[in-house]
Amino acid sequence: MNKVLGIVAEYNPFHNGHLYHINESKKAVNANYSIVIMSGNFVQRGDTSLIDKWSKAQMAIQNGVDLVLELPLLYSISSAENFAEGSIKILNSLNIVDYLSFGCELCDVNILNEFANVLYHEPKEFVSVLNHELSKGFSYPKARENALLMYLNDIRKYANILSSPNNVLGIEYLKALKKYKSTITPISINRNKVDYNSTEIVDGYASATAIRKIATTSDVWSLRRVMPKSSFDIMYECLRSGKTVSSLARFEREIIYNLRRMSITEIANLPDVSEGLEYAIKNAANSCNTIDDLLSMIKSKRYTMTRLKRILVYCLLGITTKDIQLSKKANPYIRVLGVNEKGKELLSGIHHANPKLDIITSVKQYMDSSNNKVLKAMLEKDIFATDVYTLGYEYDSVSNLDFTHPLINL
Repeated sequence: MNKVLGIVAEYNPFHNGHLYHINESKKAVNANYSIVIMSGNFVQRGDTSLIDKWSKAQMAIQNGVDLVLELPLLYSISSAENFAEGSIKILNSLNIVDYLSFGCELCDVNILNEFANVLYHEPKEFVSVLNHELSKGFSYPKARENALLMYLNDIRKYANILSSPNNVLGIEYLKALKKYKSTITPISINRNKVDYNSTEIVDGYASATAIRKIATTSDVWSLRRVMPKSSFDIMYECLRSGKTVSSLARFEREIIYNLRRMSITEIANLPDVSEGLEYAIKNAANSCNTIDDLLSMIKSKRYTMTRLKRILVYCLLGITTKDIQLSKKANPYIRVLGVNEKGKELLSGIHHANPKLDIITSVKQYMDSSNNKVLKAMLEKDIFATDVYTLGYEYDSVSNLDFTHPLINL
């Protein structure tokens, strides 16, 4: 098979920056085919996707992606490390992917690789500094950033690199490639015009953060400048029909209900809960009526807002630490969300390269026929997450879409 490009994305929603990344990536490696591993209805920073996973897959296929595979929920809502490892395990298992491209603020894979080498090998001096920084009460990401900068000992060269979520994810992809001894070649493409958290529109580009903020306002039509027409049309139809979920706050009553119902031990069994945080969460849930108030009460130097929001997603979806540990040991299934004609060629190539691989095009058929209890348990989490997600719709909050929604086939 000719050159195959892999990309990991959330497309929440798909915009001109994503199109730029795809086109520049293809150009950089002269790729003939493209595969995207995409988050579903809940995303890594502890929030909901604005639009559903099939609509996002359709956006991607209509803008040059050949095959969209869903990143299972237990990876897509997990830490950057587990998010990256799940993605790399899937790309590796296909046995046909030549390149992985990711967007970042620092367009130098070699520098990012220096960080990845330290995190992969964990030299004793680094671990010692990391533990010292943690003892000061810093959150793990901040303590790790401080420890890396001290260990590498070149502030001028490395300053500000770890302050970007995209750079951090890039480092995690590189670390995962090393861990799984992958032959996939990484490349990075510089973000164009706007940063990850930018709220500005610049020369036809805006971040997904800005787009989500504008999408539910009367200024929605301004987004035609920053999204491909096909993507805007899909998003607008979702908005018009009441089938969007603007944020995790849509489920704040369900989350607070769950936290009030749960025991201290059950809260302690949620992933990322440690060091007595369960008591602070329980106390806050008993006295708050909104997610914003809840987060304000439990926020501290030790815990990032992203980590706290992920904990609320775990609470909403019934995810336990045991579930996340399960995902770390598993070799994930291949769940197809969208495909075009070239994508069908890719599926044929994947089957030929790895005949034993579980490729899911029908959830019902897989759940009826598979004997793999671990992967079925993981897939059940995806199914339940979709059922919960649609409760956030204004209209037509039906369940079982994972069984009834057709593949995107263009």
